[in-house]
Amino acid sequence: MTEATASPTTASVPLWEQRFRAPRVSLPEWAEDAPDRALFVSNATGTYELYTWDRATGEQRQVTDRPNGTTDGVLTPDGESVWWFDDTDGDEFGVWMRRPFHGGAEIESAPAAPGLAPSYPAGLAIGRDGTAVIGRSTDEDGTTVHVVRPDAAPVEIYRHRESAGVGDLSHDGTLIALEHTEHGDAMHSALRVVRPDGTTVAELDDTEGGTKELGLAVLGFAPVDGDTRLLVGHQRRGRWEPMIWDPVAGTETDLAIDLSGDVGAEWYPDGSALLIEHGFEARSELWRYEPVAADGKPVRVETPTGTVSGATARPDGTVEYLWSSAAEPPVVRSTTGAVVLDPPGAKAPASVPVEDVWVDGTGGRIHALVQRPAAPAEGPFPTVFEIHGGPTWHDSDAFAAGPAAWVDHGYAVVRVNYRGSTGYGRAWTDALKHRVGLIELEDIAAVREWAVKSGLADPAKLVLAGGSWGGYLTLLGLGTQPGDWALGLAAVPVADYVTAYHDEMEALKAMDRTLLGGTPEEVPERFEASSPLTYVDAVRAPVYISAGVNDPRCPIRQVENYVDRLKDRDAVHEVYRYDAGHGSLVVEERIKQVRLELDFARRHLSGVSPAGPGDPTGPDETAPGGDA
Repeated sequence: MTEATASPTTASVPLWEQRFRAPRVSLPEWAEDAPDRALFVSNATGTYELYTWDRATGEQRQVTDRPNGTTDGVLTPDGESVWWFDDTDGDEFGVWMRRPFHGGAEIESAPAAPGLAPSYPAGLAIGRDGTAVIGRSTDEDGTTVHVVRPDAAPVEIYRHRESAGVGDLSHDGTLIALEHTEHGDAMHSALRVVRPDGTTVAELDDTEGGTKELGLAVLGFAPVDGDTRLLVGHQRRGRWEPMIWDPVAGTETDLAIDLSGDVGAEWYPDGSALLIEHGFEARSELWRYEPVAADGKPVRVETPTGTVSGATARPDGTVEYLWSSAAEPPVVRSTTGAVVLDPPGAKAPASVPVEDVWVDGTGGRIHALVQRPAAPAEGPFPTVFEIHGGPTWHDSDAFAAGPAAWVDHGYAVVRVNYRGSTGYGRAWTDALKHRVGLIELEDIAAVREWAVKSGLADPAKLVLAGGSWGGYLTLLGLGTQPGDWALGLAAVPVADYVTAYHDEMEALKAMDRTLLGGTPEEVPERFEASSPLTYVDAVRAPVYISAGVNDPRCPIRQVENYVDRLKDRDAVHEVYRYDAGHGSLVVEERIKQVRLELDFARRHLSGVSPAGPGDPTGPDETAPGGDA
């Protein structure tokens, strides 16, 4: 692997910056028919890019080298080629490219499907004979799916205005599993299995035509030739859990996996067992389950307490997984006890562990994760409410350099798994409807009240912060709860919901129609109630906004509309625009953004120290004066 680019000596770099700069790797994904060939993502050069790894020889090669980074890639089953998605500066609109496994970044890639125009990606599956099934999404066409055979023109086999995607291709290439939302509910997919010519084999729909809110997900076909079993995720018992559906035989096999929380699964390579990924209350663990075993009970695969961000069963039966906790940096481990892939360079410094807090709210018990600075020993502390994106996502006991930076600077950090978050059952996630944004802020307010009353948080030094949906909730909270927050930090936010809807990528339009019950023209009152722009004149706290100028998810025009309103009333605010999409894959760019946020907080929260442990000089960036 290429060594990291030149940077200041470790001794001169604050701990928080060291965490960002430390080389990281993703869980290596291996080729199904060539398990010694693997593909992973790393930031070793200072930008997240794709790398191949020949495990037999130990050779690693950088596959991509682009100014704004690359993370989307797939190995062909034979391990001979890497497919990677080529967009423009993070705009997520592009085409799939292909290059040889042993070719480095200096070798030119070629379009993998020359007959397909650029689009947003909507899934990819590659067969053993070289056939690829490619999902595309555009504003003009909605979702289309194409079968691309070697040396032949692409053939369209699916088209619909609503969002859909390629789930998987069977081991022998005779069946294609699609997820679709033709019923109009983008939060709950139905499944369709088709032949490569587009002929429908079977349907599985738990939404009952959109009248019932139950979703399905493709987890993968059995990895055995001629085996038509499809592993499916379902929500029939109020949470995500797996079952086996055979679309050819027309059978469904329930799995007796009695674990609290959400349960995902993937096949062991021989199809004899399932690797269970179990998430519960912001932590995760692994189990092995044999569907035909006499006792029918899962067996624990030992992992440390924390979060497993990905796992895979190898042909020899061992399991490799990417693990971390809030205190300990990520590492790729094996059940043999070995570290599987250890990037070169300095390791990320540790941080502090999280504490679990449960707070009663109007919609039920709310789970929050709290990190406290090592000194002083007791609060109240200036406190950052770091709100996760999604909204269908959740914070977990996993390593995160951003929150750790605030802790280093003497802040407590609170992360709230508000209604809409995953991992707490279907009802908790699906509670986010129509009163979008306002529901989540009710939960955040309940945890805020606890934080102040418990003595954790200084009520005069409360920061509301987040990125993406978290940035949206930050701006909405500053306007609807203006007396509660001393400062706001919003990264790549939704700021003007109506304009955002019209400018965003098609799949997100479908999600917004589901969340709000229609388009801005059909339910204008809901979009108005949920838009930060509606409340911008009530904002009292200083606001810092960062935005990618190529962002297709939270487009720049709607951010500018919000900023113009702040300017019109001379509100205290600063804006940082950068040349990327929905966030940056460049390490130094991300460090710059965090440094600007820390400095903004230092300048606008009275009594906050300009520097934290390991950061003797404080931020060295000149403070922006309005727009940057």
